Amino acid sequence: MNQQHRHKRLLRLLVEHDTATVPQLVDWLGVSPATVRRDIRLLDTARQISRVHGGARRMDAGASAPLNSGSFEDSVRTHGERKRAIARRAAALCADGDTVLIGGGTTTFNMVDFLAPRRLRVVTNSFAIARHLLAGSDNDVILAGGKIYPEQGIILSPFEMEAAQYYYADRLFMGIHCLSALGLMEADPLLIQAGRRLIGQAQQVVVLADSSKFGNKGGMFLCALDKISCVITDTGAPDAAVQMLERAGVRVMLVEPDPPPAAGAVHDGAGPRAGPLPAAPRWRGLKPPH
Repeated sequence: MNQQHRHKRLLRLLVEHDTATVPQLVDWLGVSPATVRRDIRLLDTARQISRVHGGARRMDAGASAPLNSGSFEDSVRTHGERKRAIARRAAALCADGDTVLIGGGTTTFNMVDFLAPRRLRVVTNSFAIARHLLAGSDNDVILAGGKIYPEQGIILSPFEMEAAQYYYADRLFMGIHCLSALGLMEADPLLIQAGRRLIGQAQQVVVLADSSKFGNKGGMFLCALDKISCVITDTGAPDAAVQMLERAGVRVMLVEPDPPPAAGAVHDGAGPRAGPLPAAPRWRGLKPPH
């Protein structure tokens, strides 16, 4: 087992178990204690995991995002229980062999853990999403080329054509600043530019929006509701907003937010949790996609 494959396997084990001792990792990986300690040290230096006494602990996805801006990390944690439940349900729509587009954003970022065991072709304009999928999964990852914008968490090319535009996907998963009867609204012109490059490259456009997105004000117009196939939101979404989407012919999937972390838990909005999965989602409007 080469180092890259071993590191992926170690990261996946920590996704499953949260923490592990050196003897456990020796047994699971089939390598020497010295090799395990070296791997832990390297991954800790790269901020992929946290080194603890006698072993390693999974680092929260949001805390290890390779962005210089604190705003992205803070946003990952905001409404974390809602975002994580939404991301889990979004990942459940994917099947091995699918090609999916994932736009940059904090809710879509939460998908990385749930996509780890899959075998997908993932095309993304998010360096954070690409980095975590490459480190912790065997998915085929295609990253759009261009300049990294840390505040927005995206990569955007100054040229009309880029690698991502040569792929047509089964689904595009994207977050949004605001959902209204007018359509999708964004707060940043760079996000408008990035979103418009991705819409139209997928058979279905799936919007991941926690219930707070229905109360946001203002923003700039991205696209009308007729461009959207499905909205995944939490059960706190206002009934009037859900009905508005249904009247526009948009499928609405409602999910229960994850339970809040237990006292003293290290997770706060990203990363796996112990315990049972939440109840199955409820569909509103049209039939669920296949």
